[in-house]
Formats: sequence, C-alpha cells, structure tokens
Amino acid sequence: MLDKTLAIILAGGVGSRLHPLTADRAKPAVPFGGNYRIIDFTLTNCLHSGLRRVLVLTQYKSHSLQKHLRDGWTIFNPEISEYITPVPPQMRTGESWYTGTADAIRQNLYLLERSNASHALILSGDHIYRMDYAAMLQFHRDQGAELTIACMPVPLASASSFGIMTVDDANRIREFREKPKNPKPLPNDPHRALASMGIYIFNMDLLCRELHADYGPTISSHDFGKDIIPRLIETNCVCAYRFGGETGRVTPDRYWRDVGTIDSFYAANMDLLVPVPPLNLYQHDWPIRTYQGQNPPARMAPGSHGQEGELVNSLLGSGTIVSGGTVRHSILFPQVQVDENAIVEDSILFEGVQVGAGAHLTHCIVDKDVHIPPGERIGFDSTADAARFTVSESGITVVPKGYRFLTNAPNSGE
Repeated sequence: MLDKTLAIILAGGVGSRLHPLTADRAKPAVPFGGNYRIIDFTLTNCLHSGLRRVLVLTQYKSHSLQKHLRDGWTIFNPEISEYITPVPPQMRTGESWYTGTADAIRQNLYLLERSNASHALILSGDHIYRMDYAAMLQFHRDQGAELTIACMPVPLASASSFGIMTVDDANRIREFREKPKNPKPLPNDPHRALASMGIYIFNMDLLCRELHADYGPTISSHDFGKDIIPRLIETNCVCAYRFGGETGRVTPDRYWRDVGTIDSFYAANMDLLVPVPPLNLYQHDWPIRTYQGQNPPARMAPGSHGQEGELVNSLLGSGTIVSGGTVRHSILFPQVQVDENAIVEDSILFEGVQVGAGAHLTHCIVDKDVHIPPGERIGFDSTADAARFTVSESGITVVPKGYRFLTNAPNSGE
C-alpha cells in the first residue's frame, strides 16, 4: 500500500500571524528547535513511514523553502520513481494562484492522475509532531474507508480554531464543522472536542472525482474542511483515526502543535527545554532529518578578560561560541556568538546572531544575522520594544531578520 500512496504536503501558506518570521520565508521554512525547519517534521514522518513519493506544493515566498528541500532533502532516487518534488503554482487550470487547500491540489490533478497511486496522503507542512503514517494507512484499509481523517482531542476553549467532528463507535465521522463558533464537546469529556489535524487519506479515485465536482455549478470556497469533507460524510465511508495510538515504529508521544502564532511558536520551542520534553527528538531510530551545515562544534570559551561562560538548560547549534557570556533556558541555532558578560535567557536566537558584550536579552526571538550591540537590553520594556520590534500578546519580542541598530548605545534602534 505504501508504494501506491502519493504524499502531498501543503506548504504555500502566508503565515501572517508569524510575522516578522515569515517576512522573507514561507511558514514551513521557519527555523525551529535549534537545528530544524518546521517542514522537516512532516518530511521526516514521510521518510520513516516508508513513503517515497512526495509532492510539496509551494507558493508564498518559497525560495528559502525550495533551497532547504534542495540542500537537505535530495535523498531519493528518481530512477526508481522516488522523489520529493516542490510544485509551485503553474496556472494549469486558469490564471489564479492557489486559493484554498483543495484548489492547490486540484490545480495539480494531472500529477495525481499520472502517478498511478491508489491513495493520496494530504499533509500540512507547518505542524510540529511525529507520526507513523504507515499505521494510519493500515487503519484506512482495515476500516474499508474512502477518506480517513487524523484527529485528536483539544481543549474546548481553543476548538473553534479547528475542524470539529462527531464520531460513532465504529470510527465513522457523522458530523464535521469547520471552525465552529460553538464547538460540540466529546460525549465523555465536556472540556474537550475532537479536532481534525489536517491529515487526510483519500482513495485516489474519490479525491480526483470530488475535486472535479468541486468546480461545478455549486458555489465553493475550494477548501477540504468547509466544502469537501462535510459533503462526503453524507455519501461515503469517512473515518476518524485517533492520533497517538498508532502501532508503528515511532514512540507515541501524542504531541502535535500548530505553531501559527509567535506565542505558540515560542511555547513549542520552550517545550524542548522541560526536564522530560513532550516531543522526543532523541529516539535513535526516528531522527528528525534536516540540512546540516559544515560547522565546527559548539564551544564554551572564556571571554577576553578571562570571564568564564555559563550555560544552563539550553540547546546550542553547531558552530556556536559562548565566550564569557551566560545562556539560560534558551535555544541557539548554528553560528551564534555570545560575548563576555552578555546574558541570554528564555530566548531563541536564529543562525548567525551575535550578542555584544554586556547585552541582556530576555523572552526574545532574534531572527538571522542580527548583531546586538554591546550593552543593549531587549525584553525588559515592552513599550520601548514595541516602538522598534514586534511584541506578541504574551510579551515575546521579535527582532526581524537582518535588523540593523543605528548606534552601539543601549536601547538605540531604528
């Protein structure tokens, strides 16, 4: 069944709520966890699940994403029909860009129809989780389903952000509502609702037929959750697959995050620093693959005046040097430099960031190639920070990629 499955990753979203991290890159290309890009998690799931034919539908500011796919994911052999292929909009069905999840796939129906695949696995490229898709495919076949949707319970308070479903005792979905204002709770849990994870397995003939029908005389927004799924529930066998209970090779940790906002992105990164992280990056037979630059090892070194550095509960990327500075409860990507007497705490520093001597950062996300001047303080005065940078609802300060400070004076900026 695996060799007859085509994986399709939707990776063209704007990610406006993650701005400014998405000012120059697609959301799936945003760095995560000191070493990865967000899309690496979905691609790794495909790799370890035994899926070897993957289409990545790109659109918004896709250069960074396509470069990452080229550098880190050129691993399959096209001579035996294995591939990870980026597919930008090609205007094959008109003059529009991708206008919805279903529309993105419909514009590439010719790729589906010539794939000779019997099943399509539709995935999102902007979620953080580990999952064995082979176990879900086996469930789909065992149930005799025509469409299977991965799902998990979510708090009722946040359920209106998801597609919410009602499921019977035979795992058949009986009702599906996309982002309802008043979500229906689980029968045995009034505080949680059953939410779609945006992971779908379609019988290929059904998917192609429905995508053609979605462009008929009926008005449609060309979205799976709003249009196609509710329609299919009435006429076809649509089943729910409970995430986290699979019997595949991955250790089920039941961790899944949509890192769609600055605060959720920050929280998911900080999850990696708790004593027992809820997401296991260290399962030796399920490593998260990514592009690895040719960097020297990370180093703790004394400063120019002999000041010893301090490192507390943090992740350091390769090539990082902490030279007499202090790093606490933070994530540093490759080639970061923290100078003498500088303090970085509760922060995320992307590749190439330099923190000058005596600077102090707290609750920050600093994008690539920013040089923090000596003595600078960020994260202590939200009003002053908001005049220069983006500050999230929970007070996380985001310094954009390549930001240049006007002078080396503390708290100076553009």
